[in-house]
Amino acid sequence: MNLNIVLVAPEIPQNTGAIGRLCVCLGARLHLIEPLGFELDESRVRRAGLDYWQHVDVATYPSWRQFRESVRPLRCFFASTKGITPYYNCQFRSGDYLVFGNESSGFPKDFYDDYREDLCQIPMPGDHARSLNLANAAAIIAYEALRQAVNQ
Repeated sequence: MNLNIVLVAPEIPQNTGAIGRLCVCLGARLHLIEPLGFELDESRVRRAGLDYWQHVDVATYPSWRQFRESVRPLRCFFASTKGITPYYNCQFRSGDYLVFGNESSGFPKDFYDDYREDLCQIPMPGDHARSLNLANAAAIIAYEALRQAVNQ
């Protein structure tokens, strides 16, 4: 399956490292939209990715606009606590882009209007949490996309 994971302005290097490792395991490409809250050569990124980081297929873009112009993704799914559609009801295909906002504030405000129909969420029936850890959320949705691809 050809899968892409996009992080918009990630802030925590350990999450990006763990997601990079996830991408290696899935054969997925990692797209990072600046600003980043860390330097990619930080040891915390590499430590979270363990010895996988050298194998991560990663691209960095100065802005969302530049990402859209250079990559021209056909289908994007935006993971958000503000989404209505549960991720397991999304119909993923090879070549899709799974897009995640940053750890403290999610997506830029205009994303919620511009991509309202493409927002998906991970149900959280518990009472005391606002959201999942970014790396956990990416893994949950990415493996659902893989499951669907394998069963097609």
